Amino acid sequence: MEVGGEGRAKKVMVAVDESDCSHYALEWTLSNFRESLSPSSPLILYNVQSIVDLGLLAAASHGAAPPELIQNVTEQQKKFSLTLLQKAKAMCDRERVAAEIISEVGDPKDAICGAVERLKVDLLILGSHGRGLFKRTFLGSVSNYCVHNAPCPVLIVKK
Repeated sequence: MEVGGEGRAKKVMVAVDESDCSHYALEWTLSNFRESLSPSSPLILYNVQSIVDLGLLAAASHGAAPPELIQNVTEQQKKFSLTLLQKAKAMCDRERVAAEIISEVGDPKDAICGAVERLKVDLLILGSHGRGLFKRTFLGSVSNYCVHNAPCPVLIVKK
């Protein structure tokens, strides 16, 4: 975004995951914010890798999860995250928008809000998964959590 009263370019972050909603949110951002994104402050493309569920791995391996299995799953998650972010960055490159990719491990809700605070993001953009009331109530909603806990404005893009 344009330079504000603080004398610095505004930082915009798009949370990216494998969903169509996330892909659409990035497309929407590039279409609607391209002119106001600053080369001196690249668009931040952020992905969170969920923490490996050791209980699930242990059940799948009929006992304690072997360290090699945990390491293998973790490496696969990293590769998947990097591939996802590289595809998102390629979209930005095609639109001539400077982008920076960041991948972290953790609970998506907490990790996104933590990154927003740590990176001093001015606007967080998320895709809406379009879950109904029942699913949001029991599964929670990353976007809802971020709206209430992120220390900056949050824009939720609905497909």
